[in-house]
Amino acid sequence: MWHWSKLSSIKWLDAWEERFYGNPNSVINEIKGGKSIRVALYCETEEEARAIEDQFGGSVRKVKDQNWAALSEVEKPPLKIRNAILVTGSRNEQIVEKLREDNPERKVLRMPADMAFGTGDHATTSTCLRLLVDVARERSNSEWEMLDAGCGTAILAIAARQLGAKQCEAQDFDPQAVRVSEQNLELNQVDQIQVVQQDVLAWQPPQEWDVVVANLFSTILQQAFPTLKKAMKSDADLIISGILKEQWEDTRAAAEECGLVFSRVITKGKWVTAQGRVS
Repeated sequence: MWHWSKLSSIKWLDAWEERFYGNPNSVINEIKGGKSIRVALYCETEEEARAIEDQFGGSVRKVKDQNWAALSEVEKPPLKIRNAILVTGSRNEQIVEKLREDNPERKVLRMPADMAFGTGDHATTSTCLRLLVDVARERSNSEWEMLDAGCGTAILAIAARQLGAKQCEAQDFDPQAVRVSEQNLELNQVDQIQVVQQDVLAWQPPQEWDVVVANLFSTILQQAFPTLKKAMKSDADLIISGILKEQWEDTRAAAEECGLVFSRVITKGKWVTAQGRVS
């Protein structure tokens, strides 16, 4: 087993928590004094640990051999989204098949914890999924296409495709996210999803989508609203998340300056998720 760790400022705690949320092999500890944190991740191979080091810095060391399989295969209860989706992090084919048999009315999404991502059950992602289910039901009698900006694991694009989206584009600035997303497309056996490495702040949308979901931090969202609006059809649904409660009013104001308004605002823990349209 290999261990990656990095010291970071306490101000980045929320970002690290969201990044690794749901990954049972991650640990975040606050350093005495309250100004710094140590982020750590246990990896099965040196290659995985070095990939994290290349991306985020920090340091890597080998640790005493342990039963990695036993540590990494701790089964968490699946995440249920409305009566439409069930998300499992299990790698066990028999467990996954049993979930399908026991939940015939739900689409079962497989999202095993990756070395750099959790399983998608963070408050921001799970609330986006709930709103996405609602939007998909409203659009069930029409064809629709979806953009997933800041896709992470591509869980939202995969869910949209399973819920009836004709086509999806999943994009992320992080090459690691692109790699994980492509693996998840294969694992879930979905097609008609294009995964692209893209910086939303340096992007000109080549088309307009019916549904746009952007799970990004508020500082990025506030800069990205003009671009996101260009990516939306006139009657498009917009779902945004990654916003801390204390950042919501500034984020809402930035959106309204671009002609975007929100009809649903949901607070879960310290995070805000909202659904809106072009005004």
